[in-house]
Amino acid sequence: MNRLALACLLSSASLLTAADESPVTFHRDIAPIIYANCTGCHRPGESGPFPLTNYAEVSRRALTIERVVSDRYMPPWHANPEVTRFLDVRRLEPEEITLIERWVAAGKPEGDPDSAPPYPAFTEGWQLGEPDLVLTMKDAYEVPAEGRDIYRNFVLPLELPEDKWVKAVELRPSARSVVHHSLFFLDGAGTARKLDGKDGKPGFSGMTFRMDGGLGGYVPGVTPKKLPGDLARPLPKGSDLILSTHFHPSGKAEREQTTVGIYFADAPPSKKLEELQLPPGFGRSAGIDIPPGEKNYRIEDSFTLPVDVEAHFVSGHAHYLCTTMRMSATLPGGEERILLDIPDWDMDWQDTYYFAEPVVLPAGTVVRSVITYDNSTENPNNPTTPPVRVKWGRESTDEMGSITLSGVALDEGDAARLQLSTRSNRARLFAQLGKELRQGGVLERLPAIVKNLDANGDGLLQESELPQRLRGPLLQRLDENGDKTLDSSEIEDLKTWLETLKKQNGA
Repeated sequence: MNRLALACLLSSASLLTAADESPVTFHRDIAPIIYANCTGCHRPGESGPFPLTNYAEVSRRALTIERVVSDRYMPPWHANPEVTRFLDVRRLEPEEITLIERWVAAGKPEGDPDSAPPYPAFTEGWQLGEPDLVLTMKDAYEVPAEGRDIYRNFVLPLELPEDKWVKAVELRPSARSVVHHSLFFLDGAGTARKLDGKDGKPGFSGMTFRMDGGLGGYVPGVTPKKLPGDLARPLPKGSDLILSTHFHPSGKAEREQTTVGIYFADAPPSKKLEELQLPPGFGRSAGIDIPPGEKNYRIEDSFTLPVDVEAHFVSGHAHYLCTTMRMSATLPGGEERILLDIPDWDMDWQDTYYFAEPVVLPAGTVVRSVITYDNSTENPNNPTTPPVRVKWGRESTDEMGSITLSGVALDEGDAARLQLSTRSNRARLFAQLGKELRQGGVLERLPAIVKNLDANGDGLLQESELPQRLRGPLLQRLDENGDKTLDSSEIEDLKTWLETLKKQNGA
């Protein structure tokens, strides 16, 4: 290379470097990032704890913004987008994080207001249009200004005279700044109503009510969306909607009176949405039992798809001790696809991840889940100091753990076979249930348990009166005449089975 060519090359490199290091200003460089990723929640009336709508507000919080985006705490998105393509990814590009860091290091220059992008036009009111059914909490719940996080369940009676199919649920908190998230459960037996308000306040604590399915959940920053195509979730008549809500005190006392909008499908779906949960029962079948000090407790599960499946979305659930989640699919030819990878689980940001394109998994595909936990003092999220033994349970200080893949049989003719297979998967809960029954004295309490479940007092246990997580296993084992009801003789069979278990246990 001659001297002239070398000089030109060095000059070009110098110009490129200078261009790369051009001054970063708010209006030209930072405002587009903030408006697109932060302002939706961080504006008056929304869930963010402070507004980020202009230069003054962003500049005032610049150091906080730099810290939370650099460690990827914000925007809240915990699935690894580098191994799986999802819709609506709330995650900054590395170049955007670098711009924010450079802007803060340069002293947060404002720049020319004329170079700013237009302020976004956010949709006000219902994001999906007017709902088919609107429900509001009967009474407001008082959230104190300070103190520990609060987990509270609220009953919203639906009083539906017929079965419905749900496309979407949209939640509108009245005090968005204190509502961290809310999960939507169904109770078809009225057990939650009996617990509502018993302590003199709206709702009730704990997770002892009957869960008869779910309709998704609300997480701040997530735009509500309708299920794709004609997919819809079942909403049986007579069900109550239960909002299982996590409150985070904001420094200001608030009154929360949530309003919920439900969007119905015009007709039943052409294909039934099936859920493959690994391990079943939110991890109950795995017999979770984490010793104090254990840093790498692990549960695994797998399932072989009997038919071709079209997967649409995936979600995970666990509590404070969970650290990682991963679901993979090994195709018959040996190719592995990652369906969900959460390398840093956060209980406070439980999300549903929709695939950018439906994922087709052929028959014979092995779906695997691996979930890890840290019950040591090194886990900053451990709710107990010093650590204690933690087993499966419904309270937040207990543990759960499962990943749920939702989809349909690709061929409608295979739907029944897929449904039977997923039911058999859930039936594996029975082995763990038997172990728990042997140890829990259920035999002695059986008459009281049956009386509590028998909501209509007819002496029978209808399908709707059985706990959702045990409905499949119990009916599969005990419902000899196939009428989806346990009569007195079948309940007696349950008693006989429990007695057998007790004898096997040497009691």
